Amino acid sequence: MIFEKNDKLIMIGDSITDCGRNKPAGEGLFDPYGNGYVNMVKAFLDASYPDQPIRIINKGLSGNTVRSLKSRWQEDVLDLNPDWLSICIGINDVWRQFDSPKMSEDHVLIEEYRSVLTELIQKTLPNLKGLILMTPYFIESNRDDLMRVQIERYANVVKELAHEHKAILVDTQIGFDQMMESMHPMAIAWDRIHPNTSGHAQLARSFLKAINFSL
Repeated sequence: MIFEKNDKLIMIGDSITDCGRNKPAGEGLFDPYGNGYVNMVKAFLDASYPDQPIRIINKGLSGNTVRSLKSRWQEDVLDLNPDWLSICIGINDVWRQFDSPKMSEDHVLIEEYRSVLTELIQKTLPNLKGLILMTPYFIESNRDDLMRVQIERYANVVKELAHEHKAILVDTQIGFDQMMESMHPMAIAWDRIHPNTSGHAQLARSFLKAINFSL
């Protein structure tokens, strides 16, 4: 595993990361991490490496785009001095283009997405032990679906930035594509965005695999 004893990991993103976590920070007592992949990652790390405690802070916020992350980056990331940072953002950047096509002020086009994400990475990376970038996904088996095509463009930006900045890449779409070989998308996420428990387990599995986790 890549983490060391007493490392601090911030996991930031949108509703997929949030999942009902405690505010202002998802850590501490009484199930503060939400009911999604962050909580599962925390549980597996605690159970498998009890002698190697890792401090995890969930900073997901429902509805966020990369533009939203920028507005809270200082308080929610830089001021907390993490050792490791995981970023999972991009779904809303794309989704608003499809579910709110007339509200162009809420659309984060791919050029802005790349520019802002690059800016946030460059601000933070020098003080990190490591960066983890998770691709946005769409739980849709039709690869010609217009939103799936657009999501993949944004995911390719994340892949390029991971390569450029030597970050750990979590390709979330691969795991969902494997599930959809045998399952209908609505059996994983009713809206093809917000996964059920099985879908979040797939996200946690992809994350843990990327950090060289072993039972």
